[in-house]
Amino acid sequence: MRIMECIGRVTLSQWDPSLTGAIWKLAVPLTHAGLNGDENGRAEPIVIYDEMGAGIGSLMAVSESAEASAPFDPAVKPIDAYNAAILDTVNVC
Repeated sequence: MRIMECIGRVTLSQWDPSLTGAIWKLAVPLTHAGLNGDENGRAEPIVIYDEMGAGIGSLMAVSESAEASAPFDPAVKPIDAYNAAILDTVNVC
């Protein structure tokens, strides 16, 4: 699981029927430096399935890979990243 910042919304013209009604967000993974506000601590953006309703600037705890589809078990959904939580605060030591 990684911490990411929501930077936008994604609109699809075509999708898998199992994802009808899904909301997609664009987010950047943050490193330790990124959590401290350093622009160099931001990686390439990825698309995330979001049921939580994260807004632009929200910090999210994101599950990736096989774990991203775990909340939908036993149904199978073709997703690579899932917003598992919206974070209120993050304390960086």
